[in-house]
Amino acid sequence: MARYTGPMTRKSRRLGVDLVGGDAAFEKRPYPPGQHGRARIKESEYRTQLQEKQKARFTYGVLEKQFANYYAEAHRRPGKTGDNLLQLLESRLDNVVYRAGFARTRRHARQLVVHGHFLVNGKKVNIPSFQVSQYDIIDVREKSLEMTPFIVARETHGERVVPAWLEAIPGRMRILVHQLPVRAQIDLPVQEQLIVEYYSKL
Repeated sequence: MARYTGPMTRKSRRLGVDLVGGDAAFEKRPYPPGQHGRARIKESEYRTQLQEKQKARFTYGVLEKQFANYYAEAHRRPGKTGDNLLQLLESRLDNVVYRAGFARTRRHARQLVVHGHFLVNGKKVNIPSFQVSQYDIIDVREKSLEMTPFIVARETHGERVVPAWLEAIPGRMRILVHQLPVRAQIDLPVQEQLIVEYYSKL
């Protein structure tokens, strides 16, 4: 399964946004990496649009072709393409596990999903990009409940705010999907309209 495995702090510094969440190295040096990191960068419309696309892509850990497929699907659906795109990305199973507070980062959530620790509506799902739907019930497998990541998740639950479209029940290690998220519920510093403009030129 292909994914970006390189240094995320470097990407955070390049794009000027903390992609990991609580990245101390990014906070210490919030300018682009490399020997010309502090040089004045020539701004352009294309560069701004590309940067927004890369922010979303690396935040959710999606490769270029997969992201283009998400955009194509968002464009096909009724409504605003930018809102549809973020809804599709936010509804990925690995992101839902992260948002519910059952993993430290999206990368961690992806690993837990790939290792088969989750059931969706009673069926084992090990595909991070699996799209959850309204009223889905996501459970940690009974065999996995006493594993260290889930013990830690129960103990530290409440440190991160769970979005309103989800409900996390740490006692049972269960996630309820009340609805699919709308743009106002997606806490992401991305201007999705610039992503739409980027793809509309291709």
